[in-house]
Amino acid sequence: MDKSGKLDITHYQLLINHINMTDFQKYIQRYLDNIPSENWLEELKISGEKTVNVYSRLSEEQSHFAYGEGKWTLKELLLHLSDTERVFQYRILAFARGDENQLPGFDEEIYAENSFANERSLKSLLEEYKLVRNSSQVLLESLRLSVLNNIGIANGNPISVETIGKLIVGHNYHHLNIIEERYLPKL
Repeated sequence: MDKSGKLDITHYQLLINHINMTDFQKYIQRYLDNIPSENWLEELKISGEKTVNVYSRLSEEQSHFAYGEGKWTLKELLLHLSDTERVFQYRILAFARGDENQLPGFDEEIYAENSFANERSLKSLLEEYKLVRNSSQVLLESLRLSVLNNIGIANGNPISVETIGKLIVGHNYHHLNIIEERYLPKL
């Protein structure tokens, strides 16, 4: 509001945007809200380091822990981060290069069921995560600023290259929060 108590145009537009948010926008906003600073490329690096730090302190036995019935083990969660990041990388690449094809969604539960993460060593999953994260960093840092605004359709929803990059970060922080709140206290 301005000094007279009237709603200024900026606040009005924010209110309109909030009211008009689609379910998809609301869904992704919960991830974007996890990014602690405006510098999301730096947060990409930081969230990766934090993830590596958390997982590096786990034993092989601890990595098989799930905090509840039907919940992913820590190994499955780590591979979920890598799988999701790979899907997001492809979307970034396609839209940054001007691909106008609609890209499909993916079912994270089916991916997890077919990942066989618990049969792999924690060390191999962690190495994979590091490689995937490094690949994201290189890809995103190599893009021209102008392509960050490119928009494509993924899972039936329009989304920009920049938003997908931010989703990698926010999704990672989302799962780090879950690990800290629901897994680590019970180990």
